[in-house]
Amino acid sequence: MTAETIRAAGPGDLERFLPRSVDGGRTLLGITGPPGAGKSTLARALVDAEPGRRGYVPMDGFHFADQELVRQGLRDRKGAPETFDAYGYADLLARLRGRPAHTIYAPVFERNLEQPLANALPVAPGLVLLITEGNYLLLDAPGWREVHGQLSEVWFVDVDPSVRVQRLIDRHVRFGKSEDAARAWVEQVDEPNARLIDATRAAADRVIDLTDFAVPGAGSPVEHRPMDS
Repeated sequence: MTAETIRAAGPGDLERFLPRSVDGGRTLLGITGPPGAGKSTLARALVDAEPGRRGYVPMDGFHFADQELVRQGLRDRKGAPETFDAYGYADLLARLRGRPAHTIYAPVFERNLEQPLANALPVAPGLVLLITEGNYLLLDAPGWREVHGQLSEVWFVDVDPSVRVQRLIDRHVRFGKSEDAARAWVEQVDEPNARLIDATRAAADRVIDLTDFAVPGAGSPVEHRPMDS
Protein backbone atom coordinates (compact mmCIF):
# COMPACT_ATOMS: atom_id res chain seq x y z
CA MET A 1 0.00 0.00 0.00
CA THR A 2 1.37 3.43 -0.97
CA ALA A 3 1.77 5.88 1.91
CA GLU A 4 -0.32 9.05 1.86
CA THR A 5 1.58 12.09 0.55
CA ILE A 6 1.06 15.41 2.34
CA ARG A 7 2.31 18.64 0.80
CA ALA A 8 3.15 20.97 3.66
CA ALA A 9 3.77 24.71 3.44
CA GLY A 10 4.58 24.92 7.15
CA PRO A 11 4.47 22.90 10.40
CA GLY A 12 0.85 23.90 11.01
CA ASP A 13 -0.21 21.82 8.00
CA LEU A 14 1.02 18.69 9.78
CA GLU A 15 -0.44 19.18 13.26
CA ARG A 16 -3.52 17.07 12.69
CA PHE A 17 -1.41 14.18 11.39
CA LEU A 18 0.88 13.91 14.42
CA PRO A 19 0.53 10.60 16.32
CA ARG A 20 -0.92 11.01 19.79
CA SER A 21 -1.01 8.70 22.78
CA VAL A 22 -4.41 7.41 23.84
CA ASP A 23 -3.30 6.59 27.40
CA GLY A 24 -1.26 9.67 28.30
CA GLY A 25 2.04 7.95 27.58
CA ARG A 26 4.88 9.11 25.35
CA THR A 27 4.72 8.96 21.55
CA LEU A 28 7.76 8.64 19.28
CA LEU A 29 7.58 9.99 15.72
CA GLY A 30 10.36 9.09 13.31
CA ILE A 31 11.25 11.29 10.34
CA THR A 32 13.38 9.69 7.64
CA GLY A 33 14.56 10.40 4.11
CA PRO A 34 17.83 10.71 2.19
CA PRO A 35 20.70 13.00 3.24
CA GLY A 36 19.85 16.66 2.73
CA ALA A 37 16.09 16.09 2.47
CA GLY A 38 15.18 18.45 5.33
CA LYS A 39 14.54 15.98 8.16
CA SER A 40 16.09 18.01 10.96
CA THR A 41 14.46 21.28 9.88
CA LEU A 42 11.05 19.60 9.85
CA ALA A 43 11.69 17.95 13.23
CA ARG A 44 12.77 21.19 14.86
CA ALA A 45 9.85 23.12 13.39
CA LEU A 46 7.39 20.61 14.84
CA VAL A 47 9.08 20.72 18.24
CA ASP A 48 9.18 24.53 18.25
CA ALA A 49 5.40 24.57 17.79
CA GLU A 50 4.98 23.16 21.32
CA PRO A 51 8.39 23.18 23.03
CA GLY A 52 7.19 22.37 26.54
CA ARG A 53 5.67 19.07 25.47
CA ARG A 54 7.77 18.02 22.46
CA GLY A 55 11.41 17.06 22.18
CA TYR A 56 13.95 16.33 19.44
CA VAL A 57 16.35 13.36 19.57
CA PRO A 58 18.39 12.91 16.35
CA MET A 59 19.89 9.60 15.21
CA ASP A 60 23.25 11.17 14.35
CA GLY A 61 24.53 10.93 17.91
CA PHE A 62 24.93 7.20 17.27
CA HIS A 63 27.64 7.63 14.63
CA PHE A 64 30.63 5.49 15.54
CA ALA A 65 33.59 7.64 16.55
CA ASP A 66 36.40 7.89 13.98
CA GLN A 67 38.57 5.65 16.17
CA GLU A 68 36.06 2.82 15.80
CA LEU A 69 35.50 3.51 12.11
CA VAL A 70 39.23 3.21 11.49
CA ARG A 71 39.37 -0.02 13.50
CA GLN A 72 36.58 -1.50 11.36
CA GLY A 73 37.97 -0.12 8.09
CA LEU A 74 34.88 2.05 7.56
CA ARG A 75 36.28 5.58 7.79
CA ASP A 76 35.71 6.25 4.09
CA ARG A 77 32.07 5.12 4.41
CA LYS A 78 31.10 7.38 7.31
CA GLY A 79 27.35 7.86 7.16
CA ALA A 80 26.51 4.42 5.74
CA PRO A 81 24.19 2.18 7.83
CA GLU A 82 27.02 0.06 9.21
CA THR A 83 28.78 3.14 10.62
CA PHE A 84 26.08 3.68 13.28
CA ASP A 85 25.35 1.93 16.57
CA ALA A 86 21.81 0.96 15.55
CA TYR A 87 21.25 -1.31 18.53
CA GLY A 88 22.34 1.44 20.92
CA TYR A 89 19.92 3.82 19.21
CA ALA A 90 17.07 1.31 19.54
CA ASP A 91 17.88 0.84 23.23
CA LEU A 92 17.74 4.60 23.84
CA LEU A 93 14.38 4.85 22.04
CA ALA A 94 13.02 2.04 24.21
CA ARG A 95 14.10 3.90 27.36
CA LEU A 96 12.56 7.13 26.09
CA ARG A 97 9.32 5.41 25.13
CA GLY A 98 9.00 4.11 28.68
CA ARG A 99 8.92 7.73 29.91
CA PRO A 100 10.77 7.34 33.21
CA ALA A 101 10.36 10.01 35.87
CA HIS A 102 13.92 11.27 35.45
CA THR A 103 15.79 13.08 32.68
CA ILE A 104 17.52 10.86 30.12
CA TYR A 105 20.64 12.12 28.35
CA ALA A 106 21.09 11.35 24.65
CA PRO A 107 24.18 11.72 22.44
CA VAL A 108 24.48 14.27 19.66
CA PHE A 109 26.73 14.63 16.61
CA GLU A 110 28.97 17.71 16.69
CA ARG A 111 29.52 18.71 13.06
CA ASN A 112 32.40 21.05 13.82
CA LEU A 113 34.27 18.07 15.30
CA GLU A 114 32.66 15.47 13.01
CA GLN A 115 32.31 13.31 16.14
CA PRO A 116 29.51 12.11 18.45
CA LEU A 117 29.26 13.58 21.95
CA ALA A 118 27.78 11.45 24.72
CA ASN A 119 25.19 12.70 27.23
CA ALA A 120 24.88 16.09 25.52
CA LEU A 121 21.08 16.26 25.02
CA PRO A 122 18.72 16.19 28.02
CA VAL A 123 15.27 14.68 27.47
CA ALA A 124 12.96 15.80 30.26
CA PRO A 125 10.28 13.46 31.63
CA GLY A 126 7.48 15.94 30.88
CA LEU A 127 7.86 15.64 27.09
CA VAL A 128 4.95 13.67 25.62
CA LEU A 129 5.97 13.66 21.92
CA LEU A 130 9.54 12.91 20.92
CA ILE A 131 10.61 13.40 17.32
CA THR A 132 13.65 11.51 16.11
CA GLU A 133 15.09 11.76 12.63
CA GLY A 134 17.67 9.87 10.63
CA ASN A 135 18.41 8.19 7.34
CA TYR A 136 17.78 4.55 8.14
CA LEU A 137 14.67 4.38 10.34
CA LEU A 138 12.90 2.10 7.84
CA LEU A 139 15.85 -0.03 6.79
CA ASP A 140 15.08 -3.76 6.91
CA ALA A 141 18.33 -4.81 8.57
CA PRO A 142 19.50 -5.97 12.03
CA GLY A 143 19.43 -3.13 14.52
CA TRP A 144 17.39 -0.87 12.26
CA ARG A 145 14.38 -3.17 12.51
CA GLU A 146 14.63 -2.74 16.28
CA VAL A 147 14.73 1.04 15.81
CA HIS A 148 11.59 0.97 13.67
CA GLY A 149 9.85 -1.19 16.25
CA GLN A 150 10.12 1.58 18.86
CA LEU A 151 8.45 4.24 16.71
CA SER A 152 4.74 5.03 16.71
CA GLU A 153 4.91 6.29 13.11
CA VAL A 154 7.60 7.05 10.54
CA TRP A 155 7.29 9.87 8.02
CA PHE A 156 9.38 9.95 4.83
CA VAL A 157 10.54 13.41 3.71
CA ASP A 158 10.48 14.11 -0.02
CA VAL A 159 12.26 16.95 -1.84
CA ASP A 160 13.56 17.66 -5.34
CA PRO A 161 16.78 15.59 -5.82
CA SER A 162 18.70 18.43 -7.47
CA VAL A 163 17.96 20.73 -4.53
CA ARG A 164 18.95 18.01 -2.07
CA VAL A 165 22.29 17.27 -3.80
CA GLN A 166 23.29 20.94 -3.95
CA ARG A 167 22.37 21.30 -0.29
CA LEU A 168 24.69 18.41 0.56
CA ILE A 169 27.58 19.90 -1.39
CA ASP A 170 27.08 23.25 0.34
CA ARG A 171 27.01 21.54 3.74
CA HIS A 172 30.27 19.67 3.17
CA VAL A 173 31.95 22.87 1.99
CA ARG A 174 30.63 24.72 5.03
CA PHE A 175 32.27 22.18 7.31
CA GLY A 176 35.68 22.25 5.67
CA LYS A 177 35.77 20.27 2.41
CA SER A 178 36.81 21.83 -0.88
CA GLU A 179 34.04 21.96 -3.47
CA ASP A 180 35.68 19.18 -5.50
CA ALA A 181 36.05 17.00 -2.39
CA ALA A 182 32.45 17.77 -1.41
CA ARG A 183 31.12 16.74 -4.83
CA ALA A 184 33.19 13.55 -4.74
CA TRP A 185 31.89 12.64 -1.28
CA VAL A 186 28.28 13.26 -2.32
CA GLU A 187 28.72 11.11 -5.43
CA GLN A 188 30.62 8.26 -3.76
CA VAL A 189 29.01 8.14 -0.28
CA ASP A 190 25.86 10.26 0.10
CA GLU A 191 24.11 9.29 -3.12
CA PRO A 192 24.51 5.49 -2.76
CA ASN A 193 23.07 5.93 0.73
CA ALA A 194 20.25 8.06 -0.70
CA ARG A 195 19.29 5.30 -3.15
CA LEU A 196 19.23 2.78 -0.31
CA ILE A 197 17.02 5.06 1.78
CA ASP A 198 14.66 5.87 -1.08
CA ALA A 199 13.96 2.14 -1.43
CA THR A 200 12.44 2.21 2.09
CA ARG A 201 9.83 4.85 1.20
CA ALA A 202 7.02 2.30 0.78
CA ALA A 203 7.33 1.30 4.44
CA ALA A 204 6.57 4.84 5.67
CA ASP A 205 3.26 5.78 7.28
CA ARG A 206 3.23 9.10 5.41
CA VAL A 207 5.30 10.90 2.78
CA ILE A 208 5.83 14.60 3.47
CA ASP A 209 6.48 16.83 0.45
CA LEU A 210 8.57 19.82 1.62
CA THR A 211 8.75 21.62 -1.72
CA ASP A 212 6.88 24.67 -0.38
CA PHE A 213 7.74 24.26 3.30
CA ALA A 214 8.77 27.42 5.17
CA VAL A 215 9.81 27.71 8.81
CA PRO A 216 7.83 30.44 10.65
CA GLY A 217 9.87 33.65 10.78
CA ALA A 218 12.43 32.43 8.24
CA GLY A 219 10.68 33.90 5.23
CA SER A 220 11.94 31.36 2.71
CA PRO A 221 11.15 27.81 1.59
CA VAL A 222 13.01 25.04 3.36
CA GLU A 223 15.07 24.06 0.33
CA HIS A 224 16.85 27.45 0.40
CA ARG A 225 17.86 27.24 4.05
CA PRO A 226 21.03 25.66 5.51
CA MET A 227 20.10 22.12 6.49
CA ASP A 228 21.52 19.49 8.80
CA SER A 229 19.92 16.39 7.35
